[in-house]
Amino acid sequence: MSIYASRYARAFADVVESAKLDSADVDRQLEDFAATWNGSSELREVLNNPAVSSEYKVSILDKINTRMGCVPFVRNFLAVLINHSRLDAFDEVLAEFRREMHLRMGISEAHVITARKLDDAERRELEEQVAKLSGTRVSAKFEEDSSILGGAVVRIGSTVYDGSVRGTLSKLREQLIAG
Repeated sequence: MSIYASRYARAFADVVESAKLDSADVDRQLEDFAATWNGSSELREVLNNPAVSSEYKVSILDKINTRMGCVPFVRNFLAVLINHSRLDAFDEVLAEFRREMHLRMGISEAHVITARKLDDAERRELEEQVAKLSGTRVSAKFEEDSSILGGAVVRIGSTVYDGSVRGTLSKLREQLIAG
């Protein structure tokens, strides 16, 4: 991780809070830029090229922004990253910004591994159960891993809750060996 990613993320989170912007709208706008950024190697090549002036790079950003319609604060944040040659770490800055906003809003980030793909209703239900377990609101990222056989493994920070069939069988095996 870049040393400066969290600094830019915290500073922008301060701006979002002080301007009373809707963090979900800001996140969507940053995600739209991320899709454009990650989807075009030519764009990345030009905006990361030190031989291209910052003014020209910002003019490209402004052309992109006419299609995306970002609020001025988001556009200015992206311009700051361009002017300080930090756009190459945009994905890291975005991840840090999301973490910072979740922290400020009292939302815990959970990593949930299930044996199969869950539909939206199952995801919501599992997210609600994890929220009760953690005592906070939760933003969950889901992953599939058929090797856990069934159930779920949930990680919130450094705490792991293993409700998988594989985990249960492992515990049972340990008890049988010990007993």
